[in-house]
Amino acid sequence: MAEPSGPPPDGRATDPDPARTVPGPADVGPGPRVPDTAGASDPRPLAALSGAAADRERWDGRHAVAGPTVAAPPDALRGRESLLPVSGRMLDVACGRGGVAVWFARRGWRVDAVDVSPVGLAAGAAAAPQVTWHVHDLGRGLPVECAGPYDVVVCQRFRDPALYPALAAALAPGGLLVLTVLSEVGDTAGPYRAAPGELAAAFPELEHLAHAERDGQATLLARRGP
Repeated sequence: MAEPSGPPPDGRATDPDPARTVPGPADVGPGPRVPDTAGASDPRPLAALSGAAADRERWDGRHAVAGPTVAAPPDALRGRESLLPVSGRMLDVACGRGGVAVWFARRGWRVDAVDVSPVGLAAGAAAAPQVTWHVHDLGRGLPVECAGPYDVVVCQRFRDPALYPALAAALAPGGLLVLTVLSEVGDTAGPYRAAPGELAAAFPELEHLAHAERDGQATLLARRGP
């Protein structure tokens, strides 16, 4: 998931384009998709449901006024694309307008992409209908359809430490984890920003290939063993 333009909300981020309108899951676009099942049967407190709905509306609004999706590799992988397998199965978590998912799909990867915003997913589906686009509130974890295993898992500018174990568990043997989150390092502290060393400490079971913290951002490239 890159942050839309405007003041960043510190954590809930997807792709660098703004947005507005509130369609339902059926409006996601031509690509295969999984309906969002949050609703009356959801066991969470009403406040949590209201927060998810507000989150969706906010991102729908930003994405609705943005331009077409631009395909691009995840930021933490730029200059390190040689680490990728030639092809495989990929998961883009908090994908926003789907620029990373589209980039992988155009290289022949089988891609699942997840986000709370149907409007953002519709933009991605217009660029790559072959991707499976999932409307889903990540506060409930990963969709059951996205348990893996995946050869690459990307989560860009979306931070939820409760999701870290699921991201690692979704990796296939030899699979690559690509993370970027907002950080306190080189910036002010905030409730959605990673503390120093957070990413390095969160994935001890993986081989860490690259890790950086600076200018308000932290990145991690890590690989599951064979």
